[in-house]
Amino acid sequence: MTLLRMSPRRWIKRSTMTMDTGLPALIKVLLLASLFFSSAAKADELSQTILAQDQALFDAFNNCDLEQWAHYLAEDIEFYQDNDDATTTREQLVPSFLDRCDSENRANLRRELLPDTVEIYPMQAYGAVQMGTHQFWVVNKDKPDELVSTPKFVHLWQNNDGHWQITRVISYAH
Repeated sequence: MTLLRMSPRRWIKRSTMTMDTGLPALIKVLLLASLFFSSAAKADELSQTILAQDQALFDAFNNCDLEQWAHYLAEDIEFYQDNDDATTTREQLVPSFLDRCDSENRANLRRELLPDTVEIYPMQAYGAVQMGTHQFWVVNKDKPDELVSTPKFVHLWQNNDGHWQITRVISYAH
């Protein structure tokens, strides 16, 4: 045993300064790296899944496809926003969805996600939370679309055996 002098009054054993578990240092490093990359890969897979769900939901929104849009919203969805009353069912959201569509089923409002603002995190035994900023544009037939709002949002996504639905929405900073 080798003693190292740490200060004028303290001596420590050299063996207490090393991680001596019987595994070579390289194996320890590889195990830690594989754990890191495994969790990073899972996070990336979750992000890709949620972004695909978001894209499908708002493709339906932008194209006035009520059936497809409703597919991504839980029946008991709660929707809170700073510029309107709260809603607590999907059915309560339908009139505002339909108000955006003309007689030819074209939307007069378009949503765009700002990808660089998005954060997605897993929610254990539930699904995921998505936060970010998006823009809403008034769509005009004979002139350029007009930006009307750039709010922030929080979507709580529930995963039921691979079927993802939003159960809670908070929309603010309109």
